[in-house]
Amino acid sequence: MIAQNAPLAFVKMHGAGNDFVIIDSRGQQPGGVMTAELARAIGDRNRGVGFDQLAELRDSGAADLDLDFWNADGSRAGACGNATRCVAARVMAERAVEKLRLQTARGILLAEKRGARIWVNMGQPVLDWHDIPLAHACDLDHLPLPGDPVAVGMGNPHCIHFGPDAEAAPVAERGPQVEHDPLFPQATNVEFASLLAPDHLRLRVWERGTGITLACGSGACATAVAAHRRGITGRRVVIEADGGQLDVDWRADGVWLTGPVAHVFDGVFAADFLAGAR
Repeated sequence: MIAQNAPLAFVKMHGAGNDFVIIDSRGQQPGGVMTAELARAIGDRNRGVGFDQLAELRDSGAADLDLDFWNADGSRAGACGNATRCVAARVMAERAVEKLRLQTARGILLAEKRGARIWVNMGQPVLDWHDIPLAHACDLDHLPLPGDPVAVGMGNPHCIHFGPDAEAAPVAERGPQVEHDPLFPQATNVEFASLLAPDHLRLRVWERGTGITLACGSGACATAVAAHRRGITGRRVVIEADGGQLDVDWRADGVWLTGPVAHVFDGVFAADFLAGAR
């Protein structure tokens, strides 16, 4: 909970158009300051700041920092690859280091700076129906849903559709329908992908709790895994999202993700805004 009239600073960043508000709660109360009500207020693009996800940094006893994720509707996200890269870029610059360990609901994720790029190991894909989770056992590579999609877990559930032209995919129509399909008891992210060239995919995304986004890091990872399992691509894939290019490399130690990172602006929430968001 935020103390009365206490200022709350934030940073706005994006990775390939996937945009985030970052709150640094290190040095404050152990549980952080974020609540579902405050996340919804900040996520309102008309009355707040707006974001695809919010990331809150907290002190950690097991890693370099703890990292929590919130969706724009106030729900929690288990993973967010592009936000993790943005946070890693900022903290690496702050500490003058090239490696970080970040504790998330997904587990401890390793971030590395290689040249000008920040890579994050998003861990191994979840390929068990119970752990994704699904409502019942089924063939993950051919779900019993229209469009013959694939299910992959990357800290969040993902339902990936492959077709001839992702540009023509009915993302706004099918996205919310699949997000809340009974097969996904915790809802799901929904991806629509098509092959542009060998190991090169076009991707459009509907994120649970948010809607259409310009990119999705965990979604790019899940799509690359699904494409390889379907025999469409190899294990290293270029992903063309609406907001830019992401690169995914599924290695023996996990699924690595990289792409552009941008710092947009810093700000401080007004006391009146915070009071109304409690």
